[in-house]
Amino acid sequence: MRYLFKILFISFVFLGIQSLFSQNSNDKFTVVLDAGHGGKDPGNTGNGYLEKNIALSIALQVGKELEKQKDIKVIYTRKKDVFVNLFRRAEIANKAKADLFISIHCDSHTSNAYGAGTFVLGLHANQRNFEIAKKENSVIFKEENYEQKYDGFDPNNPESVISLVLMQEDYLDQSIVIADLIQRAFVSDLNRKNRTVKQAGFIVLKYTYMPSVLVETGFLTNKKEGAYLNSSKGQREMSSSIAKGIIKYKSRFSNDSTFGPINSFSYEDSSFKLEDDYYLKIQIASSKKRIPLKSYNFKGLKSLSTVKTGSFYRYYYEKTRDYSIAKKLLLKAKNDGYKDAIIVAFKNDTKISINDYLSSVKN
Repeated sequence: MRYLFKILFISFVFLGIQSLFSQNSNDKFTVVLDAGHGGKDPGNTGNGYLEKNIALSIALQVGKELEKQKDIKVIYTRKKDVFVNLFRRAEIANKAKADLFISIHCDSHTSNAYGAGTFVLGLHANQRNFEIAKKENSVIFKEENYEQKYDGFDPNNPESVISLVLMQEDYLDQSIVIADLIQRAFVSDLNRKNRTVKQAGFIVLKYTYMPSVLVETGFLTNKKEGAYLNSSKGQREMSSSIAKGIIKYKSRFSNDSTFGPINSFSYEDSSFKLEDDYYLKIQIASSKKRIPLKSYNFKGLKSLSTVKTGSFYRYYYEKTRDYSIAKKLLLKAKNDGYKDAIIVAFKNDTKISINDYLSSVKN
């Protein structure tokens, strides 16, 4: 119980100062690129390759691609082979008031596993995700006074992850969007095995006050993939895909700079009028937390609205009277990743059953 109170206290302190590091008010979209490991910390050394060198090469090449965009500013946590502690990496991003934090790594495994994956901060869904995070987090043991610096965080204790998740919750949705865009680029452009977007407790993501992603570019322990990642061709291709995902995210970010109203809609449905008593919406999510109605929080979907029911906010996409249109909108939401999306019917802003709706409205 004492440990839980400590976690909650730390959370409130960070939430209180979060406005100091809110998303960038600079003219340029700022991206912090973090090459994992470095200096006395080589990272994994599968097949004799050095993760720290490969991560640095890819990070620098990503930055080179991004710097071709006049409205993007790039900052590096390191540009050479030096050791930078995890807290300092986040501090660099926060001080810059960055819009994105991207940490680049290479994976390892005792099997012949291969493929690229992206991670956002969250609870471990399985033991494998925990092992990946534990490996990356173990670098804190190389730091002085790490117990005090990281509030007693223990990389080997799954319960320590609870304190991590509380810190990045405000940016989880945006983090998933950028992670998904990078992952899609790996698969579509490079035909890499898709290890998907996952959540795990990476301490390097804990203290950042912006959308943050950790990229595992592949497995050095896989002979073929290790050779690819250690090659100039592999590093060039991986960096190009990461940069592509970031540029796509930046485009979405720039086009959606305002919060949507509570009951906004814009779908071009000629049968719908504001005064209609009956209408349909697509419910895409529910949460105890209020999420800003920006499309990048909802995988690019627009025309968003929310209703609070009890302690939950329910999030909806579009608004129509036409049931056939609603089914098409439902299919789009599912294709965009909202597999549990459903059609919800309303009368005078009160939820009713679909059967009651269909019996009352001629479509």
